[in-house]
Amino acid sequence: MTNTLFREVLPTPEVLRPWVTGIGSASVDAGRTEPYVHLPDPATKVVVRVGENGRRSTLVVGPRARASYHRGKRLSSCVEVRLAPGTARPLLGVPAADLVGRAVPLEDLPGTTPRQLARELRWLDPDEAMAHLAEVLPERLATAADPSRTELLRAGVDALSLRTGRIPGQVAAVARELAVSERQLRNLFTEGVGLSPKHYARIDRVRTVLNRAPGVAWAELAAATGYYDQSHMTSDFRTLMGVPPRSYFTGRLPEATPCGMPRRPS
Repeated sequence: MTNTLFREVLPTPEVLRPWVTGIGSASVDAGRTEPYVHLPDPATKVVVRVGENGRRSTLVVGPRARASYHRGKRLSSCVEVRLAPGTARPLLGVPAADLVGRAVPLEDLPGTTPRQLARELRWLDPDEAMAHLAEVLPERLATAADPSRTELLRAGVDALSLRTGRIPGQVAAVARELAVSERQLRNLFTEGVGLSPKHYARIDRVRTVLNRAPGVAWAELAAATGYYDQSHMTSDFRTLMGVPPRSYFTGRLPEATPCGMPRRPS
């Protein structure tokens, strides 16, 4: 089986909840040989990482459109702060679409806020880092964010997300519900999430399948997560995870690759 990096959920300070959807700590055991997986993930994250040599770095990890599999040869730990939809641009100075599939040193992003955050967070332990973010982020984001645009984006995210007892709407229906065109909805998602509305919804459903399986019949799970049928679910899962559901849950995974730190351009 695989090991994901997202291991422990940490409490999110109340004052950060408009801007942060979750905080977690993770680590990789140098003695383990089985691969771990980075799941498809629509969130942009600010990460404070400690390598096996004690070297610290602050990164921005963009949305992941598909899963990737890695060998955990390096002992490392990190704290991940998951940014809410619409937070990336006002905080980091770039649209979320510019970060898809990338891990970028925080100080390499344009503008003064990312460089300042990198200096402030690098040497703090997790509790200190969260306390610092709770102190500085609300004020910085209150002046940089567009409240009406952020509210509209988050309404679209909610409408395209799976909830217990509710199947998300189709993109065209969600656009009509929000009184915007499909093109406007795509532009909102591109800037604020980094992915198209359709791809966001696919990731959300596949992650729901991962959370609910095994233990549920495949056909029943497909119906509960809004797929046309089991074949449709299997096709989406294979596209995003690299293997069909049965293979994933029995450990027949794609070839793992080494996971290293991002390098600065030379």
